[in-house]
Amino acid sequence: MAVFRGRGSLVVGALAAIGASVCCVGPLVLLMMGISGAWIANLTAPEPLRPWFIAVTLLFLGLAFWRLYLQPQVCEPGAACAEPNVLKRQRLIFWVVALAILALLSVPWLAPYVL
Repeated sequence: MAVFRGRGSLVVGALAAIGASVCCVGPLVLLMMGISGAWIANLTAPEPLRPWFIAVTLLFLGLAFWRLYLQPQVCEPGAACAEPNVLKRQRLIFWVVALAILALLSVPWLAPYVL
């Protein structure tokens, strides 16, 4: 599958994390911007799906970690993936995205301390 190659794991993991935190991050951001209204309560509708989104997020983060650290790199000599700087950059991007995703996932537990 094309989703499991390259950056697809990180992209799908990030999208799942956004889906998992939309029920809590969305209203929090709107309230911090000064936007309020009864319709904001509708943004919490996907809350029952949150555990599934978290599971998908962690699955794809694990898959990206596996591809970057545990799976042997098979590259042709002269290809872009054969350069050590490319792998270092990919690993750096992975950790930046992983920390951002974990921050998004932790918002529901940290939000009561912010407000």
